[in-house]
Amino acid sequence: MDLVKRITRSRAVQEALGFLVAGYLKFVHRTNRFVMEPADAYERIEMPVIAAMWHGQHFMIHFAKRPQDRAASLVSRSGDGEFNAIALRHLGVRAIRGSGARGRDVRKKGGIQAMRAMLRALGDGEMVVMTADIPKIARVCGQGIVTLAQLSGRPIVPVAVVTSRRIDFDSWDKASIGLPFGRGAIVLGHPIPVPREADEQALEGLRKTVERELDRVHERAYALVGSRDPGARRSSVLMEGSQA
Repeated sequence: MDLVKRITRSRAVQEALGFLVAGYLKFVHRTNRFVMEPADAYERIEMPVIAAMWHGQHFMIHFAKRPQDRAASLVSRSGDGEFNAIALRHLGVRAIRGSGARGRDVRKKGGIQAMRAMLRALGDGEMVVMTADIPKIARVCGQGIVTLAQLSGRPIVPVAVVTSRRIDFDSWDKASIGLPFGRGAIVLGHPIPVPREADEQALEGLRKTVERELDRVHERAYALVGSRDPGARRSSVLMEGSQA
């Protein structure tokens, strides 16, 4: 197993796999009939924005990007992250390496450097794409994306991209990857600004707003392709529990 891991994480192998995955995703994009909701979504937002997604939806999120939009995506420093960064490069998205630490060494995970890099990207007019939830805690928005919006002055736009034909994985984040020759839906949520002067209570309220809006756009995207979000059950249980 160690030999297999070393081979799959070699630079040459990851470059090849990243190229192949990017090519496959381009094929999926071309062979699905996509609708966007709202139809005038890009007329309602002013670039650059912070595009928010749930973990597990990262394979197809770039379908929502217009060709003229410059974009950077937060990617972890792990071996899997290297592969994702290569695939993104072939899809026209720049990778910013780093992630949150959730109680671990923030410097080792590159969270501080990544935050600075994302702020520079937004300042230079690049859209920043990042997951709102943190690893192993699916569909619960973390504070990082709200902090980025507060410091940058750029709004958060929740995004969901779904295809009718897909593979749903039984992973912690209920990841999905599209299949060719089906229907697709791209749903953009309402922009969520975060005032620089927002206090702790206001930031917590905005964090919950991002969470609810991400759940809403995913539910709507899956409904548009006649399906149900495989990751929605956990979110629904959490919401019901909070209301009890």
